[in-house]
Amino acid sequence: MLRLRWPIVAFWAVVVVAGVAASTRLSRLETNVFTVPGTDSERVRTILDRYFGDRSDGEYIVVFDMRDTRRPGVVAALQRRVDRAAAAVPSGRATTLRVANAHVVYGDIVSRLKLADAKNRAQAVYDAVGQPPGGRAYVTGAASIQHDLDPIFKHDVLHGEAIAVPVALAVLLAVLGLSFAVTIPLLFAASTIFGTLGLVYLAAHAVTMPTYVNNLVYLVGLGIAVDYSLLIVYRFREELATGAATADAVMRTMETAGRAVVFSGGTVAIGLALLLAMPLPFIRAIGIGGFLIPVVSIAAAVTLQPVLLSLYGRRGARRARVAERLRRAGVPLRRLARSDDAERGAWARLARSIMRRPFLYLGAGGALLVAAAVPLYALQLTPGSAEGIPRRPQAVRGFDVLRAAVGPGALSPEQIVVDGGRPGGVLRPAVQRSIRRLVSLLELDPEVAAVFFGPGERFVDPTGRYAQLLVPTRHEYGEEASQRLSSRIRRELIPAAGFPPGSRALAGGGPSLGADFLRQSYSSFPWLVLAVLGLTYVLLLRAFRSLLLPLKAVVLNLLSVAAAYGMLVVAFRWGVGKHLLGLYQFSQIEGWIPIFMFAMLFGLSMDYEVFLVTRMREAWEETRDNGRAVAQGLERTGRIVTAAAAIMVAAFSGLLAGRIAGFQEFGLGLGAAILADATIVRVLLVPSLMAIMGRYNWWLPSGAARLVRVAPSPLR
Repeated sequence: MLRLRWPIVAFWAVVVVAGVAASTRLSRLETNVFTVPGTDSERVRTILDRYFGDRSDGEYIVVFDMRDTRRPGVVAALQRRVDRAAAAVPSGRATTLRVANAHVVYGDIVSRLKLADAKNRAQAVYDAVGQPPGGRAYVTGAASIQHDLDPIFKHDVLHGEAIAVPVALAVLLAVLGLSFAVTIPLLFAASTIFGTLGLVYLAAHAVTMPTYVNNLVYLVGLGIAVDYSLLIVYRFREELATGAATADAVMRTMETAGRAVVFSGGTVAIGLALLLAMPLPFIRAIGIGGFLIPVVSIAAAVTLQPVLLSLYGRRGARRARVAERLRRAGVPLRRLARSDDAERGAWARLARSIMRRPFLYLGAGGALLVAAAVPLYALQLTPGSAEGIPRRPQAVRGFDVLRAAVGPGALSPEQIVVDGGRPGGVLRPAVQRSIRRLVSLLELDPEVAAVFFGPGERFVDPTGRYAQLLVPTRHEYGEEASQRLSSRIRRELIPAAGFPPGSRALAGGGPSLGADFLRQSYSSFPWLVLAVLGLTYVLLLRAFRSLLLPLKAVVLNLLSVAAAYGMLVVAFRWGVGKHLLGLYQFSQIEGWIPIFMFAMLFGLSMDYEVFLVTRMREAWEETRDNGRAVAQGLERTGRIVTAAAAIMVAAFSGLLAGRIAGFQEFGLGLGAAILADATIVRVLLVPSLMAIMGRYNWWLPSGAARLVRVAPSPLR
């Protein structure tokens, strides 16, 4: 890398420029689409698209809030507006307006547009509808709401950066002092963030990329990149302090801290890569964005980082002389450089205290984590919610008007498709009788707000094989009441309707899709957990050259992840976050969040484990004294791990400051887990367990060593 320094700098400069250009175009390709292949809800979606020309994600709902809809000619005039707006949509077709009450009339513009395309035409539809005299028109639906949320996502990114970047800069100044070296992590972060965004932009042409990914890359990428670079720069300064030449210091730094970063990034990438095996396109797409963050960070760490260290050299890495002058003048600048004596620093004293009373510290730290994890029993999941978004955009206000008039399920109703088995099949008298029985049963269900069915093309396809029933619910599609209704429809109401042989009814639409999403997600989640645990153990077995240390790391990480889940319940379901931080309050957590949190947290938490234990391993190789190895490792990494965690928590606080509930839940969960991991786990539990295990910490028999191709570490 050092021999090719200028080509490498040029390459990453091109990556940054291309990434900046791609990031400005990315939002037009991003949409939140839930599909669950292989389920009845996906079959319903396919039938509606193919035979009715109706993609629910490409549908617009036009809502009119009028002074009085009963006056002659009002509804007809509004219908003409909807017909005119439908002409602005390729394959668009307006349905007949439905009267909700004396003031609210609404109808649909159905199309075969994918959500990303429909989103980009939402403003044209709104303009074509116009504003009727004596009332107000809104265009809502998934496409229109996502169009109106895009500026909010962008604003939240800027707001999050306004929090995370100053905190990261302050921490860098505190650790590195007034030095040009402070700019190295920032340059590194810019390269990795925009390199990742460029790859996400390319991936978005092949897969549907969720809107969450943009914010994820900016803020999580910032935390990871700055952390990795800071740890390498800090070690580089330590090597320079020994009097080594710049090139030798770079080599030694990359052999130690650089190697640790590669293993750390590898653990993060493993967890996120396994999301790609999930059977759900939405989670796989988020996994692509998340997986690219550590991969690009590793690539930059082994190419760009050593080049930057070499270019900055001893002069660029040292503290500015102004800091020394200010200190001599009596200005109280806190000196944060590590103690020259790794045996007598504050972290070393804490380590020795833990080594004397390991069971006391283990009990205290373990009790704190277990207490945080206990609320996990109350965790309830939702596939999504329109409640956790700002209410000011016109599409959201239109949804609120419709919800007040019809019910919360109006935006994503249950859709039941009847398959007559052959062309004209649904027109058979026996099938029609079953449909009427099903309509009657649905109307008796307390969760059903209305049932819409008729002979027109909206409800029967041109071939006569398929018919659809629209069933708005009294609760939003992601709430438990709607999910229970979906279960009743499938297990009780459809069988009770008695469809004749050769015909069948399939339940899809919002509630059933949400239920299928959660069912498919969490039937695969245990296998994801097992795979992450197994692969992480093998990777750490090679990194630590120990049988027991990777097992300890896996167990503690599981406990810290459980604590993060518990904090989600406390903050959002129990309302503590609302009272303390002004967050949303919900009874349920979005279903993708625990899965993605686990995949990301398991890797991120291992970062600090790798940095801490690898330094302890270095000290063990030098001293063969377990107590001294733990003390020296904690002293040499305690402050830098704390600083790195502060940067990471600041980055996640940027997500917490967003106005979207999913971001708040994700940011709080990640931030709480990293905070607990860098304090309770790494400061208390890891040293206490290592004190209890003694020399068995470093035991790796020859058979296991051959398996992972490292030198054995026998008991001595």
